[in-house]
Amino acid sequence: MRFCITTETFAESCLAQARELQRNIELFAWDGEWYLRAYFDNGEPLGSKSNVECHIDSLPQSWSVISRAGSSLRSAQAMQAVNKQLVQRNDKLIRLFTPPFDKSTLNPGYIKGYLPGVRENGGQYTHGAIWAAMAFAILRDADRSWELFGLLNPIQHSKTAEQISIYKVEPYVMAADVYAYAPHTGRGGWTWYTGSSSWMYRLLVEELLGVNRSGSKLILSPLLPKDWNSYKVHYRFGQTVYHITFNRITNNSLPRLILDEKELSDNKTLSLGDDRKEHFVVMWVK
Repeated sequence: MRFCITTETFAESCLAQARELQRNIELFAWDGEWYLRAYFDNGEPLGSKSNVECHIDSLPQSWSVISRAGSSLRSAQAMQAVNKQLVQRNDKLIRLFTPPFDKSTLNPGYIKGYLPGVRENGGQYTHGAIWAAMAFAILRDADRSWELFGLLNPIQHSKTAEQISIYKVEPYVMAADVYAYAPHTGRGGWTWYTGSSSWMYRLLVEELLGVNRSGSKLILSPLLPKDWNSYKVHYRFGQTVYHITFNRITNNSLPRLILDEKELSDNKTLSLGDDRKEHFVVMWVK
């Protein structure tokens, strides 16, 4: 006997499982101020205030926002905990979790083999750091998300001879990690890392500049930093170029989207066509 599962049936099953997972996370993975990272096989939590090491991990906080699966109130509270406990501003880095694994009996796997503060053991795991900045952008916290983007920018680690002597790696490519504890604080590792560079690109283009492609449409959701009143993006679609200017509203007018001097009814969505002409777009945003 053969069973045939349609694409629609499989999709419905996946969505049902996702909803059940979401309910269970809210029931069993909230630690009072942030989300837990995991449970060990014996039921002991990880990423909890009860843990001496790794009492808060950035990943579940950021992904509660990115996935849109977390409670809005809880996610916002959790991200404030990330900002307070994991952003190491003086050293221009964002820790994956704190404190690092060192002397406790917890055995999370291979990361405990690294020195405290090195790589994934409580250092800046750049994937995770970028996800934190993305989460703040999704929450529309422009100041915080642009600030974290600045901390992640490798050029900010290499402006002076002293900074170069600490960072020790190339200032023009993304590093997979930055070490967070003495005597290696601020040192970069594993550069030319395509994973973190591609996520950094997505953070800047999609979440901060607010240009998202969906099929033959651009969904525009710019997040202007406080010292910018405008910027431009030149977007190529096939053989057609769209010159998009984003302007901050400085009066009481409403957000607007204008294509070739004609106002569009949807002030966030731009339909693309490949007519091999230049098009001029102006978006007015708050």
